[in-house]
Amino acid sequence: MEFFRYRNGELHCEDFSLTRLAAAVGTPAYVYSAAALAHNYRRLAGAFRDVPHTICYSVKANSNLAVLRLLARLGAGFDIVSGGELYRVLRSDGRPDKVVFSGVGKTIAEIDFALRKNILFFNVESATELETLAARARALGRRVQVAIRVNPDVDPHTHRHISTGLRLHKFGVYWKQALPLCLRATTLPAVEFVGIGCHIGSQITRLAPFVQALARLQALGLRLARAGAPIRYLDFGGGIGIRYEKESVISLTSYARRVKAVVQRLGCALILEPGRLIAGPAGLLLTRVLLEKTSGQRRFVVVDAGMSDFLRPVLYGASHRMEPVQQASRRAPHTRCDVVGPLCETSDSLGHDVSLPRLQPGALLAVRDTGAYGFVLASNYNARGRPAEVLVRGKTFRIVRRRETWPDLLRGEA
Repeated sequence: MEFFRYRNGELHCEDFSLTRLAAAVGTPAYVYSAAALAHNYRRLAGAFRDVPHTICYSVKANSNLAVLRLLARLGAGFDIVSGGELYRVLRSDGRPDKVVFSGVGKTIAEIDFALRKNILFFNVESATELETLAARARALGRRVQVAIRVNPDVDPHTHRHISTGLRLHKFGVYWKQALPLCLRATTLPAVEFVGIGCHIGSQITRLAPFVQALARLQALGLRLARAGAPIRYLDFGGGIGIRYEKESVISLTSYARRVKAVVQRLGCALILEPGRLIAGPAGLLLTRVLLEKTSGQRRFVVVDAGMSDFLRPVLYGASHRMEPVQQASRRAPHTRCDVVGPLCETSDSLGHDVSLPRLQPGALLAVRDTGAYGFVLASNYNARGRPAEVLVRGKTFRIVRRRETWPDLLRGEA
């Protein structure tokens, strides 16, 4: 389904004109479709409806309270990697008993906060962390449920900054060393061993790495069952890629069939931790053209959004579709250009060699598929306020995070 489409030559989010939206809230602004978020969640949940499962949305992808609240009402659980993310989930009416806490460096304060809130389980990423969790649970008079995050040493063939499942990465417990740690978890007072899992990376567009990781998890799960420690949960993380431009993407049906086969073989429930798959296609970044300029033969389109608003192109070399909000005539010539921001950095670019028609100052551009890893990576670099976030429902919209002002930049400083 298409939730961002042209009507009478003008790009809309659901039933609301992006031109009208920009006039009302200003630019730059992140715009999210409530219908798209719900559709993406339901599509994924539907693919696994015939096995016991919980979709734990990855909060780090987009942590806006309105987004979390919408997903919580649909029945989502949440994957968190910090105490702050847990705080956001709780403020969004998320259920703590559907929260999974991952991450290699949980602090004592974060652990205690999560223990007091009775989250579903912690994904343990080291032997030291397991002992710390056991000690904190005893100190607080609690019982802690733990799953061991396995590093399956699988290459996901994605950008190196978002690859997490190789032995050289900091995440998880090397798969050949995971069995003793799982069995150790079954012996500790105040600890309940509930499962195993892995997360091999993000924006993965091939099925083969998932299949390889599943095989190693299945083998470990079967060995645990033979040792008298069957698992209750298999946490298979997230990582399914989306189409930003012309990438081939994984068939959700094929992916689900492979995952469900392992879940059924192990006789357990499934946890998934998607973020990008749900939020990515549900948002866009709305930005306004400030001017065009040329340098030699090079054309530059300078816009009011920069790397402080949208870091992915700089951080990952990511490419996103860009479209004028006012659709150009079919006869209008398109030429290659660099779409750049106003920050004082050579790397401040939203896209290289983008094909666009000639754009006048004030024209609006939509940077597509920015609902995940967009605003959450924004900063105040160059003393710039972070952009507004807007949630559209049908013919109405709501500002779900107001634009930061200059006085906001000084808050907390002495």
